Amino acid sequence: MLKFLKGVVGGSGTGLKDLPYNIGEPYPSAWGSWTHFRGTSRDDGSPVSIFSLSGSNAQDGHLAAGRNGVKRLRTVRHPNILSFLHSTETETLDGSTTKVTIYIVTEPVMPLSEKIKELGLEGTQRDEYFAWGLNQIAKAVSFLNNDCKLVHGNVCLASVVVTPTLDWKLHAFDVLSEFDAKNEASSGALLQYAWLVGAQYKPMELSKSDWAAIRKSPPWAIDSWGLGCLIYELFSGMKLSKTEELRNTASIPKSLLPDYQRLLSSTPSRRLNTSKLLENSEYFQNKLVDTIHFMEILNLKDSVEKDTFFRKLPNLAEQLPRQIVLKKLLPLLASALEFGSAAAPALTALLKMGSWLSTEEFSIKVLPTVVKLFASNDRAIRVGLLQHIDQFGEALSAQAVDEQVYPHVATGFSDTSAFLRELTLKSMLVLAPKLSQRTISGSLLKYLSKLQVDEEPAIRTNTTILLGNIASYLNEGTRKRVLINAFTVRALRDTFSPARGAGIMALCATGSYYDINEIATRILPNVVVLTIDPDSDVRSKAFQAVDQFLQLVKQYHDKTNSGDTTGDLGISSITGNASLLGWAMSSLTLKGKPSDQASLAPVNTSAPLSSTTSNASSVIDTPSTALAHVSSKPDFAEQPVPDSPTSTDGWGEIENGIDEEHETDKDGWDDIEPLEEPKPSPALSNIQAAQKRPVVLHASQPKQPATSLRPKSTAMAKNNDDDLWGSIAAPAPKTSSKPLNLKASATVDDDDPWAAIAAPAPTTRAKPLSAGKGRGAKPAAPKLGAQKINRTSSGM
Repeated sequence: MLKFLKGVVGGSGTGLKDLPYNIGEPYPSAWGSWTHFRGTSRDDGSPVSIFSLSGSNAQDGHLAAGRNGVKRLRTVRHPNILSFLHSTETETLDGSTTKVTIYIVTEPVMPLSEKIKELGLEGTQRDEYFAWGLNQIAKAVSFLNNDCKLVHGNVCLASVVVTPTLDWKLHAFDVLSEFDAKNEASSGALLQYAWLVGAQYKPMELSKSDWAAIRKSPPWAIDSWGLGCLIYELFSGMKLSKTEELRNTASIPKSLLPDYQRLLSSTPSRRLNTSKLLENSEYFQNKLVDTIHFMEILNLKDSVEKDTFFRKLPNLAEQLPRQIVLKKLLPLLASALEFGSAAAPALTALLKMGSWLSTEEFSIKVLPTVVKLFASNDRAIRVGLLQHIDQFGEALSAQAVDEQVYPHVATGFSDTSAFLRELTLKSMLVLAPKLSQRTISGSLLKYLSKLQVDEEPAIRTNTTILLGNIASYLNEGTRKRVLINAFTVRALRDTFSPARGAGIMALCATGSYYDINEIATRILPNVVVLTIDPDSDVRSKAFQAVDQFLQLVKQYHDKTNSGDTTGDLGISSITGNASLLGWAMSSLTLKGKPSDQASLAPVNTSAPLSSTTSNASSVIDTPSTALAHVSSKPDFAEQPVPDSPTSTDGWGEIENGIDEEHETDKDGWDDIEPLEEPKPSPALSNIQAAQKRPVVLHASQPKQPATSLRPKSTAMAKNNDDDLWGSIAAPAPKTSSKPLNLKASATVDDDDPWAAIAAPAPTTRAKPLSAGKGRGAKPAAPKLGAQKINRTSSGM
C-alpha cells in the first residue's frame, strides 16, 4: 500500500490535483491503519502533516471508521486536540481493483514515540516533560468526557502526537462516539468500531463487549483506562503488548502511582475521572509545568508577579530541558514581549535563550521580535535593548538598522535621562557601521555635536571616543570638517580631564586621516599646550602624541629633502588605535541594572586616564550604572573652569535639522555626496586659506543665535557668544595678547555645518574678561593648555 501511495501522490512531485499540499516522507509509525506523512503547503511552503488511509472498496470497515474520524476531528476543537486543516477522498484504479484513499491534513506534528527518541531526555528532565505532556492529554480527554460527553475509545501512546513547540495533542478519532446512558444508539460508533482497538488496550467490560455495563459506567471510564495504558507506555519505554503488563508498576513515579492504580480500577464506576487527575498537585507541579503554565496565563498576572517571574526566568531556564526551552518557552516569551504582556526583565531571558540558538535560528525566532521592540514607548524596554545591544547588534541587517532600528534609537539622544542618552551613545558603536552615509551625515553627527556639549562630562567623553571609533565609516569630506574640530576645539578644551585625554587618544587613533599641513598647523599646536595640563595623565598622553606627530612631521621633512613626496607617512600605526577601541568596547559591555539607574554616584573629576588600557572607562562607567555623573558643582581646584562650549560653536550649525525628515537631498549634507570629492570642499578651502593667513587673528564668524539642548549645570554655564570654535581654533602663539574683537565678516555656508570652525589659527592668550558683555566680568585667572579661553555666558 505504501508503495502504491508513493507512486500515486509522489511520483510526479506535484501530488494530488485536488489536494493543495505536497506529500513527503512517511513517519515509521502511526495509529491503526493510518500512514502519517510529512507535507508542505503548495501556497507558501509551510509544513503540515498528512494522514492517509486506504481501502479496497467503499464499504471497507477501516474506511467507514476513517470517515467517522474525519468528521469528528473537523468538528471538535480544543488546544490539546490535533488541529484539522483539510480532508479529501480519492479513488484510483489498480488493475481491476478500485482503491479508495482518505486524506486528512493537519498542523505539523510527529508521533510521540518518535519525539521521545529524538529528545533523549533522562532523569528529572524526562519526568518533568512527561508531566507536562500528560497534563495536556488529560485536559483533552477531560474535555471530551466531561464537557462533550464523548468517548475517545483508544487513548494510548500511538494516539498522541507532538507539535514543533513540543505540545502533546490527541488524535485518532475513528472510534470516537457520543455517550448517553439513556440512549442505546448513542454509542453506536464505539459499538461498531470497537474491533479497531487493540485487545491490550481494552478494559474488561469492553473486551467482553458488555455494553450494558458500559452504558451504566461514567463517560470517562473507558478513557481513564486508556490514560493508564498511556502512562505505562511512557514510563516503561515499551509498547503495551498485553493487559497483564499494567500490573508492573516499578517504572511509575511514586507521586503518580496512586492515581495510576485508580485509573486502572477493575470496577468502571470507581475509575478516576480524568479531571481529578489534574488535581494531583504533587506530580503536576514542577518547574517546567509551573513555568509554562505561568506563561500561558500571563495576561492574568499582575505587574509584581510578572517582574518577579521574569527576573528568575534566566536562571530557571538553565535547569529546564534545553529543547523545551527553545521550542516552547522561547516562542511564548517572544510573543509576550511583542504584544506587551511581558515586563521589561523578560528581554534578558529572551536574549539568553536566543544565545543557545544557531545564527540562522536566532535571526528567524528572536530578531524580528527585537526589531519590533525598538518601537516600544516603554523606557525600561528601551534601556534593556540598549544595554544588551552587543548581544544581537551584529546579527541585525544594515537595512533593518537604517530603516527600522535607528529612527527609534535616535530619540534617546535627546532624552531627559542622562543614563538613556549615555546608553544610546554607546549603542552607536554597534549600529553605526550598519548605517548609510546619508543617515550618518544627516542625522547621527548632528546628535553627536550636541552630546559633545552635554551637561554630563561622561557623555562628552564617550562622544569623543565614539567619533574616534566610527571615523572609518565617515566619507572623506565629512571627516575633514568634523574630526579635527571635534577633537581639538571641543575635546582638548573640555573641563573634564578624561575628556581631554580622550581627545588626544582620538587624534592619535584617527591620525591616518590627516595630511601633514593639518598635523603641523592644527593638531600639534593644540596638543602641545596640554603638555602643561593640570592633570598628569593628560600631560603624559600629550607628550606621547606630540612625539608621535612630530615624528611624522620629521618623516615628511626627510622625504621632502630626498625628493620623495609620495607614500604613506605611517600615521595609522600610531600607538593608541587599539587602546581607543578597547576602551570604548569595555565601556560598552559594562551593564547596569535599571533598578540602580535612579541613584548614580558622583565621579572624581580628577581620575586619570591610563595610557594603555585607559582607566577613564572606570570614570565613564561606574560598576552599577555604566555611566558617570558629575555633581553640579565639581571641584576643579587644580585648574580654572572656562565656560563650556554651547550649541552654537560649530556643531551647532547643524542642529536645526535634527527633527526634520531627511527625505530630500537638501539636508545640509548633500555637498559630500557622492563619496568621491573631485575638488576641495568649501570647508577644506577655508582650512587652506586660514593656513596661509598672517599670524594676526581675524574674527570670521557671524554671530549665531544660541540654541541649547537642555539647561546646563553650574559647571556647564550657558554661553550665547559667537562661534567659540572659530575664535579659538588655531592661531600661532603670540608674545602679547589683545582683546578679541569678533565681527561678522563672512556668511556661514548653511550646507557646510563645519565651515564656521574651519581653521583660524589658535591664540595662546586668554581674552580679557573686561571685554565681555552680559552678566559682568570675572577676575581673570591664569590658564594653562586647553583652558586658554574663559568666556562669559553672554553674547558678544
